[in-house]
Amino acid sequence: MADASRVVLGLGGCVDYELTLTAGVLERLVADYGIAAAEPASPPATVTGERDLVVSILGYVARGRGGEHFVASAPALEAFADRFPYRATLGGTSVRAGILMSRLGVPSTLHLVSVNDTIRRLLPADGDYVSSGVEDTFYPHLIVQYDQGLRIRSGDLDITAPFPNRLIYVNDPANGDMLLTDDLGDRLAKAEVFLISGLNAMQDEAELDRRLAELRSHMRRLPPGAVTYFEDAAYHEPAFSHRVRDALLDEIDVYGLNEDEMQSYLGRQVDLLSAEDVAAALTAVRALIPVPTLVLHTKYWAAAFGEGAGEYADALDTGTVMAATRYCHGDDFTGEDVDRLRRRPRRIESVAFARALHERMGDTVHCVPGFSLDVQNPTTVGLGDTFVGGFLAALAREERR
Repeated sequence: MADASRVVLGLGGCVDYELTLTAGVLERLVADYGIAAAEPASPPATVTGERDLVVSILGYVARGRGGEHFVASAPALEAFADRFPYRATLGGTSVRAGILMSRLGVPSTLHLVSVNDTIRRLLPADGDYVSSGVEDTFYPHLIVQYDQGLRIRSGDLDITAPFPNRLIYVNDPANGDMLLTDDLGDRLAKAEVFLISGLNAMQDEAELDRRLAELRSHMRRLPPGAVTYFEDAAYHEPAFSHRVRDALLDEIDVYGLNEDEMQSYLGRQVDLLSAEDVAAALTAVRALIPVPTLVLHTKYWAAAFGEGAGEYADALDTGTVMAATRYCHGDDFTGEDVDRLRRRPRRIESVAFARALHERMGDTVHCVPGFSLDVQNPTTVGLGDTFVGGFLAALAREERR
């Protein structure tokens, strides 16, 4: 059996309530709460109840965007979830990545901040975990996905989703505290790959600074040559993003993010199929986040930018294949599904874009085109996490050779 101690994935995890939006329920909520057509264009910054939650969701659906938000009212999450059929799964970038890696034959050790019977039941049997929580806790996250073409019409409101996507709404004190185990450093001393994610849920500045100092102390135990991968996310307190980057940048080898996070940093939309626009965007983001390698995963392609970008070719491709497989088949994919997916054609426009980007930026960039996919009911939850799992599985296999 492979050694789970070689890959440490952190820093938190959770139970997700996954649901898919339907027009009928949303239209009733719009009518019941008297939501006007103009409100989704300026959704509330703080989600304090179910009405705010509905307005926030409608704002994202109208733009086809994804996002993550803290919700001040835990009962609002439960009330909204109870209006739809939902299923309980495991969430958090590290946990979803670990589940995918297990299916690829690469076990890992998960650092958790909360455990309960659902987590213990659903974790991969071939891995290991440690939790900083002193007792069982249960703080489910609301994961909302919606399909392209979803149309909500009620009163003067008429919204149609231009793309499929997913939204995350959270009230989770354990991930908000993000306590670290005392033995994290001992575990990192044996690691070849370390994933950092989840700090975006913290909301207390002093606690965040303490946690970052503790994390840096633990990371001093990492052996030379270990790869540290940081996966970005939407911060519940947006100003904390730069505090985390400033504290950890000199310890990060690969910094991953998606197009929503990139565009948020730049403060503008980026044409993801324009080599000129993306080259400028990558250059600007790497100036803001000066890590050895920046990895951007989008719905059209995935790219590494920086030192030795070509060394991540297999990792980029594996991440892209696994995310596309999840998009098509959800959690229930088979090895045959993966093999069939690999044989599918890549998107024509993505292939042309990757070629143009390389011509413009040279060997400082390596871009893998996405697949041409036409799926009736795609899975939009966990695609970035699955990409990370595929990417890290490929890295771990390379480290083993």
